[in-house]
Amino acid sequence: MKTYFILASKNLKRRKLRSWLTLIGIFIGIAAVISLISLGNTLKATINSQFDIGSLDIISVRAGGISGLGPAGASVSNPLLEDDVKAIERIGSVKYAISKYTRTMKMEFNDKVVFLGVTSLPDSRRINDVYEELDIITEYGRLLKEGEEDRIVIGKNIADKIRNGLEKDLKVGDRILINEQEFRIVGILEGKGSFRTDNLILMNEKQLKELNEIANEVDLISVKVRSLEQVDFAKEEIEKLMRVRRNVKEGEEDFEVSTPEATLATVNQILLGIQIFIVIIASISIVVGAIGIANTMTTSVLERRKEIGTMKAIGARNKNIFYQFFVEAGLLGLIGGILGIILGIGISYLGTFSLNNFLGINTKPSIGFALIFFSLIGSFLIGAISGIIPAMKAANENPVEAIRG
Repeated sequence: MKTYFILASKNLKRRKLRSWLTLIGIFIGIAAVISLISLGNTLKATINSQFDIGSLDIISVRAGGISGLGPAGASVSNPLLEDDVKAIERIGSVKYAISKYTRTMKMEFNDKVVFLGVTSLPDSRRINDVYEELDIITEYGRLLKEGEEDRIVIGKNIADKIRNGLEKDLKVGDRILINEQEFRIVGILEGKGSFRTDNLILMNEKQLKELNEIANEVDLISVKVRSLEQVDFAKEEIEKLMRVRRNVKEGEEDFEVSTPEATLATVNQILLGIQIFIVIIASISIVVGAIGIANTMTTSVLERRKEIGTMKAIGARNKNIFYQFFVEAGLLGLIGGILGIILGIGISYLGTFSLNNFLGINTKPSIGFALIFFSLIGSFLIGAISGIIPAMKAANENPVEAIRG
């Protein structure tokens, strides 16, 4: 077998231009598969991290219907109400229920104006429950206290002049206008690599409602269940209660009750479908490359008929001729695979770097050893299989006719 590889290498070197042109299809295909699968896995990990789930025993309740621009649950046709929060909290399996609001508000600082999302914190003892739920701590300063007004806490990205749009870093003690009212920054959250957490702006619920003229409506209800074992049961109880309160039948709900695990499962299912689709697209290049190898090997057999005849005349068997062309085709695929893997890894790192810069996170490329190993084996097999028919044709050549040409 070593001799076959040596002969195959020499034959490929003699036909450098044709060999390189043949490699292009496999080269591009393998590079596409490696980079797309890697970036797909990285994207999946990144999106999952953006959910930033602090507790698995938290259920979210949102209103549905016709929604305008803005956060989920805001500006819907039939919003949730404060009475819904109180009703949900009376369910036996529920520990507590908290109303939440997120509004896009005007912010002024350093003679610059930007519009950013501001999230409410309950004006009660439940404020500490929200901190635990979000799993946040400050890197500088402190968190807001119960009932504290004219103060805000901001995420890491909001403090960064490159990402906040204000062209100046924000620090603890800075005063900033929000909807024309002055607020002082008392804390900057520790970065978590989560787009949601790192872009938080936290404000007292009472003030957020006053500045946005919110009456009895609620954007989202965050429900803490008494135990993980009761999550599914509590979800069903909340759905039953909300159907009665909103006078809708099962299957016609204008609201959504979701758990963290169910949400992640749905997202991962969608991402899996996307990954399968992009691998199918990338595989088209590999098929084109395989056809190229088959064509090149067929041409090579025709050009080397006298060589084949001479080898048979001095004692080479059919299997020797077959293996020579079979290994040569496999080597073409293997070389294309190696080059494709190198390019694919480079594209993966570049794509991940761009994604990190865009989202302000720190994610590493997801390139497994198994992916590289099976890509190498696959590229060799694709080349070898593509060369089977030309190799059989070469093996079955009549030595006398082959020498005559």
